[in-house]
Amino acid sequence: MDRFLEIKQNLNQVYERIGAAAMRAGRKSDEVKLVVVSKGQPLEVIQAAIAAGAKIFGENYPEEAIEKIQAVDSADITWHMIGHLQSRKAKLVCDHFDWMQSLDSLHLAEKMERLLAERNQPLPVLLEFNVGGEETKSGWLAGEASNWPQLLPEIRQILEFPHLQVHGLMTMPPLTANRDEARIHFKKMVELQKYLRKQFPQSNWAELSMGTSSDYEAAVEEGATFVRIGTSILGPRPDRPLSQLTKLRQV
Repeated sequence: MDRFLEIKQNLNQVYERIGAAAMRAGRKSDEVKLVVVSKGQPLEVIQAAIAAGAKIFGENYPEEAIEKIQAVDSADITWHMIGHLQSRKAKLVCDHFDWMQSLDSLHLAEKMERLLAERNQPLPVLLEFNVGGEETKSGWLAGEASNWPQLLPEIRQILEFPHLQVHGLMTMPPLTANRDEARIHFKKMVELQKYLRKQFPQSNWAELSMGTSSDYEAAVEEGATFVRIGTSILGPRPDRPLSQLTKLRQV
């Protein structure tokens, strides 16, 4: 099958499943935004996804993403940083991305606020929380509700930064084929969202980014407003060196 047609078919199927999951939860499908995870994918695949109707792309590695962003060069497409970001690479995100979904520490927030202040430029962000307790995952540890009050001082500082526009929460729970297990973590995020709304009622906690190819329907049913889906739409990532993946041709 032609790659464009394959991606378009996959994209339509994902939208249909998002819509069905939203309906089961008594929600509207347009409450859920789809982030197409394009890390490791070459430009021609991203171009095919754009032609098929994708509008939001998620990337994990700034250096890889920047060449794609510059090649696509479209105001209709938005780029979200969704992976762990080293503070020394914060400038790349501040200069090239439209959203930062994976803000996971006060240290990184301080660095990004300084960079954004120099540019007099705001950046929408989501605060990343680790509700699964995995040591390999980033984010504020939030698996136990008893720990939530300890998070408030740092969150309060971030909310006071004028250039970091907090829009909600993000999580990457443990990877599992059991949707009921994933649902436990999604429910925890919804409870955390409610808690933060109560603690900081003047702030914006509307967005909840959770759910990937294996569990996004459960995430939508539990309240996700962003789902991050890669292989279910774009197919497997090419098993090639990164240098080849980012050798892009101009659009």
